[in-house]
Amino acid sequence: MSPSPALPPPPVSVVGIGADGWSGLSGGAREALREAEVVIGGARQLDLLPPECAGVRVAWPSPLRPAVPRLLAEHRERRIAVLASGDPMFYGIGRALAEELGPEALRVLPHPSSVSYACARLGWPLEDTEVVTLVGRPASRLAVSLHEGRRLLALSADASTPATVAALLTAHGFGPSRMRVLEQLGSEAEAYVEGVAETWTHAPGDRLNVIAIDCRASADALRLGAVPGLPDEAYEHDGQLTKRHIRAATLGALAPAPGELLWDVGGGSGSIAIEWMRTHVSCRAVSVERDPARAERITRNADRLGVPGLRVVTGPAPSSLSELSELDVPDAVFIGGGLTAPGLLDACWEALRPGGRLVANTVTLESEALLAERYRAYGGELTRLAVAHAVPVGGFTGWRQAMPVTQWSVRKPSAAATPPVPGDRT
Repeated sequence: MSPSPALPPPPVSVVGIGADGWSGLSGGAREALREAEVVIGGARQLDLLPPECAGVRVAWPSPLRPAVPRLLAEHRERRIAVLASGDPMFYGIGRALAEELGPEALRVLPHPSSVSYACARLGWPLEDTEVVTLVGRPASRLAVSLHEGRRLLALSADASTPATVAALLTAHGFGPSRMRVLEQLGSEAEAYVEGVAETWTHAPGDRLNVIAIDCRASADALRLGAVPGLPDEAYEHDGQLTKRHIRAATLGALAPAPGELLWDVGGGSGSIAIEWMRTHVSCRAVSVERDPARAERITRNADRLGVPGLRVVTGPAPSSLSELSELDVPDAVFIGGGLTAPGLLDACWEALRPGGRLVANTVTLESEALLAERYRAYGGELTRLAVAHAVPVGGFTGWRQAMPVTQWSVRKPSAAATPPVPGDRT
């Protein structure tokens, strides 16, 4: 007689809990916690449970994410409940658990999130309110969301975050913005303080807080739009900068989409990679720059313009691309310099995923001839971009022509194709 198949382990109950603790839980959530043989959560969350929750209590270690597989494996044959702050699937532990076990192995019991509570207290429509989490992330990522008249909610890392945010707003020309810090939302200890970013003097309060920001720009703030083509003054640079109008055309050819990865080879000041990442919070980029001083400058530009997640690789191409090839496959590649390096274009083309885009700009006749040759052989689009600016000419005004840029953009075929021959690029 064949043995009976092993029963699957019971689903993991993921229970959202708020600052109001046990009293704020639904009957189903309470039942899941009473029946659990093991309850995993943060120390603060575990302390909110009453004695009738008799399961073994296990506090998450720090760092949390690497410990998830181990703790789940240790207790997998028992009934597990995991505590989460508010809605487990909104910047919560639910994501890590779903990635580890699969959604079918979870029973998620959400609680109103701090964002829902905040919008309820403020009278802000949730669907019109942008949320930026600063929990475990640099505060500088807030910068990309600063626009006149926008309402933002920042999820604080701790009690010091409001002062950090006030300083960041002021440094970015949004000092007049109104800030409200809402603490212990949903509990009997709920409270809030408010003020203006540039005159913020409140002492740190409770570590459980959400920051509501009514964005107001100062009169002299540099305007940064939501589409590629930021003002050149937004960048720290030494002259190695793809200028504004060419940059906008280049990003148009690269055509970023949510979740995609760009290789920016020959980063200069990092403008292409930075504006690629600014198009959507999930866009990723790697900037490759051989000069250490410029590489450090790219990092500063990325931090200031709200995309601190930009990865900067310092080293020459194509040799420095080998380590990247072992990671995610790029959806697009921009070559901003160094095409005379043997094998560079081959390496970029080979690394590019089928259907991905490659864009190269050039300013020399020799490079232009080579790009024209590649265009004839592999198709795509060959475009000349010319920009002229009005300048004083004596008592009059005339046009000063910038050096024209020849741009080749091409899509890699889905089927295998012979890579282009390397060309020159200045």
